[in-house]
Amino acid sequence: MHMANATASVPHPTLEAEEVYRRWLQFLDDEFIRHCSPERRSEIVRDQLYQLYLGRPHGGKLNLTLTSELPGNVLSMSLDPENVTLEAEHFSDVDMKRFAERKPLLWFWQMFDRSPIGLNHWLGIRFRCMLGRHLFEHMGSGVKIYHGVDLSYGYNLSIDDGVIIRQRALLNDRGGIKIGKGAVIGSFVRIFSHSSLPDDIDHVKLTPTTIGAGARVGSHEILLGGTTVPDGKVVGSFPADRA
Repeated sequence: MHMANATASVPHPTLEAEEVYRRWLQFLDDEFIRHCSPERRSEIVRDQLYQLYLGRPHGGKLNLTLTSELPGNVLSMSLDPENVTLEAEHFSDVDMKRFAERKPLLWFWQMFDRSPIGLNHWLGIRFRCMLGRHLFEHMGSGVKIYHGVDLSYGYNLSIDDGVIIRQRALLNDRGGIKIGKGAVIGSFVRIFSHSSLPDDIDHVKLTPTTIGAGARVGSHEILLGGTTVPDGKVVGSFPADRA
């Protein structure tokens, strides 16, 4: 018989590491508040990813003539959001102005999670919440978003206070997704907000999806576009509590 100890200490980095983490997050938050242009945000993200992936500041001229340096050049160039394309850019319903402001941040979101520090739990939750304030239509307080959560546009996503989104969930917010206060989204959940014809995938109908306050969506569940989960409703299954 095993019961969770509610008074157990919360895992925490060292005080020195926490101070550095908080300074970095505050710096990024300030920069993204100060700069909304796609070009400047791309530069900020590029400079940060250079240090996360290559361990050095961005700068210096690439040698584009040596075949032996091509893989390194591909990596270096791909750390700049202006040199990458994302799937959402191919969707006919994308608002290019709103998306352009968020594209560097979406790339940062994805590349942070794929970097060695993306699995740093304490830092990762705080990083995604910070970035979400600049990405989403609405970002509540006390939200926890775990590793590997995938987004489409970001600007059609509204997340209320206290929401928990477990690892590897997909939030395809093309038509809009609203997640109410205190809702829990399980790991590997797929949430859509559009539909298409079986014989014509390019014929897309935007159908917003709403998940009510306190609702719970179990792991690996799929919510199709237009779904409304009432407040407090449980969708799917969760491990049974055992005394």
